[in-house]
Amino acid sequence: MPAVNVFAVLLATVAAMLVGFAYYHPKVLGASWMRAIGHTAETVRRRPQPWVYPLVVACAFVTAWVLAGAAWISHEFYGGSFLVNALVTAWILFLGFTLARVVVHDAFDPRGFRVTGHTALNEALVVTAMALVIGVWPPA
Repeated sequence: MPAVNVFAVLLATVAAMLVGFAYYHPKVLGASWMRAIGHTAETVRRRPQPWVYPLVVACAFVTAWVLAGAAWISHEFYGGSFLVNALVTAWILFLGFTLARVVVHDAFDPRGFRVTGHTALNEALVVTAMALVIGVWPPA
């Protein structure tokens, strides 16, 4: 069983939420994302269902936990810097799973690839932030 620093996973979960908050802020890339996805100021003002944010936090936690475990396995196999292993593992998993699946999904989306760049960049930033946090606090 991979060793996981739960504190690092919790901080990585918070980091994911902060990256998402900043990324989708209208003054950062939120306005561009809204246009790409077809949102208007009115549709964004509607409050999401009460279960949406707990679900987002839970998914970020699961991602952080899996990344921490995969980084530990990578570090055990390759050795070297835990931080470098965490970052490389995050980027490989991002390319092989997240980006590949997003591209396949968006190929069938009626909007085409208008949102793909936003999704990909946000996810790359999220896993990088998670990997930085996890890599700085390896398991004891």
